[in-house]
Amino acid sequence: MERTFAIIKPDAFANKNVGKVMSMIESDGFHIVAMEKIIMNDQQAQALYHDLREKSFFGELVSAMTSSPVIILCLEKDNAVKSWRDLMGATNPKEAEQGTIRALFSEHIGANTVHGSDSLTNAARELAIFFPGL
Repeated sequence: MERTFAIIKPDAFANKNVGKVMSMIESDGFHIVAMEKIIMNDQQAQALYHDLREKSFFGELVSAMTSSPVIILCLEKDNAVKSWRDLMGATNPKEAEQGTIRALFSEHIGANTVHGSDSLTNAARELAIFFPGL
């Protein structure tokens, strides 16, 4: 069993898609180990997206992620990282496979509904930021 980190982003709240995303997570066989609704602070958002700090859109990304509530999750399943990334779909919703979360609910690359760790290493790092007790 693997664990991965997931976020249901502010645009999902704005578009009233949180319940639909949660239903897809459960239907796909994930075990929800931990879940919390938070308003992310700047420090958390900057730590989460640390690897993007040199990108021109970093400030906009931090602002978007701290603008309203998010749901943070620790998900568990065999091959959790890959399974969650497959369920999310491509980062750019225009490239996301039909039936994925991003294809169904995302407006554009800057409002793409969910976040997911891209490796076991990053899953461990991201989980430690938000769920240090796990």
